[in-house]
Amino acid sequence: MWNLINRLTALSLIVLLIVQAGCVVTPERLTESDIQARITHDLQYVTKDQDPVTDPIDIFEAMARALAYNLETKVEVMKTMLAHQQLDLSHYDLLPQLVLNSGYDGRSNYSGATSRSLLSGQTSLEPSTSSQKNVFTTDLSLSWDVLDFGLSYVRAKQAANNVLIAEEERRRVANRVMQHVRTTFWRTVSANRMLGRLALLEDWVTKALDELEQAQQRRLEPPLASLQYQRELLSTKNEIQKLYHALSVSRFELAELMNLTPGQTYELTLASREDPIPTLALSVKELEHRALVHRPELRTIDYRKRINAEETKAALLDMLPNLNLQFGPNYSSNSFLFNNHWLSYGAKISWNLLNVFRTPKQFTIIELQDQILHTQSLALTMTVMSQVHVSLAQLTAAKTALHSARAYFDTQEHIEELVQHSWNARRQGQRTIIRERLNGILAELRHEAARAEYETAYANLLAAIGEELLPERIEGRKISEIANALRNQWDGLKTSNQETA
Repeated sequence: MWNLINRLTALSLIVLLIVQAGCVVTPERLTESDIQARITHDLQYVTKDQDPVTDPIDIFEAMARALAYNLETKVEVMKTMLAHQQLDLSHYDLLPQLVLNSGYDGRSNYSGATSRSLLSGQTSLEPSTSSQKNVFTTDLSLSWDVLDFGLSYVRAKQAANNVLIAEEERRRVANRVMQHVRTTFWRTVSANRMLGRLALLEDWVTKALDELEQAQQRRLEPPLASLQYQRELLSTKNEIQKLYHALSVSRFELAELMNLTPGQTYELTLASREDPIPTLALSVKELEHRALVHRPELRTIDYRKRINAEETKAALLDMLPNLNLQFGPNYSSNSFLFNNHWLSYGAKISWNLLNVFRTPKQFTIIELQDQILHTQSLALTMTVMSQVHVSLAQLTAAKTALHSARAYFDTQEHIEELVQHSWNARRQGQRTIIRERLNGILAELRHEAARAEYETAYANLLAAIGEELLPERIEGRKISEIANALRNQWDGLKTSNQETA
């Protein structure tokens, strides 16, 4: 009796300790030191092992740095690596199981038993035992589940398609990053070329406004003409400030895409205004077909359809009975056994009869999923074709705007020359020469902006058709090698598709 009470008391204490251990777990907020440690770690590794910027960066080096160092693309690279590792792991599921078991059993007294006759009810044997108090056992069991092998094969094929999906997602992100780099690079080139001119232009406008204010106070000219000129100067100053803000921000955006530290100084290789503009000499139908073939989003849906088709095979296998085969050596230290070493083998068939009712529901779900994927494919096909048409229209409009801006810039240059000659001959006033100089700089700015917009529209069209101009391999290569590979591929694309700006 006392032994039972002692055991219950000990059990109660153990339960109480377990309950108390569960109650002491409480939410623990981040401390200031935790946050500071995270900041220090992230700042140390965010730009680690990157090639330093030593020379002016051209557009191909900018794209190479974005592909190699941009953290968004790095995430996709890691996801692809993870998918490959998961595929490798799924291959092990195809192998049989080889399990090593070892055990120890002990008790305070012998395991004994008697035997009683079922006919007479008399005890036929004295209490006896066939086991020692302490027994050590071990076995090595090789088992193979035939149904699990079939299911593992199906899952491995699905994992292989997931690898391809991860690679398509990586392509999609890389193409989008390259599109952003191309757009931002040209804006930054315009900024480098024009920010100094903009500052000079703003100084001229400010000086002209001060002189105009003095003239207004002295009443040296009619009020209406003075106010109209003031309005013109204020409008010019407002446009300058907008352009200055838009251009100055692009430098930081490009640095972010290349994963350079914010505020790090770098120079760009400035392209000539006379460089031919890129274009694609393809019809609308050819562009549509190219987009439907190469867009990563559509390929991803194709791979998801494959995965869903494999799910049908898995559901069919799940209906079948399962055959399990086992074989392996055994050992027991029990001295009462006649044989302490032996081989065991066996086979077992099991069948879940309720799967007959469950499987039709699985087929219904698989069919619905297939319909969803089919509808998504149709919707995305329409979206892709629309994007091609929109991008082509934007490129056409940007080309028209670029030619108009170029013509306006050339015309303004001639006007400036004539006004300068008249100024030298004292046939034009100071206000006229200032106005035309302002118009000249604004014309140059508009031409730069139009070229940047055209490059943006061209990048959007390449993204819309899914044009893949990525190097075969990025990991482990130098930035100069990646840049040269990109240059060769882009030059090959532009060889027969150029036009004078």
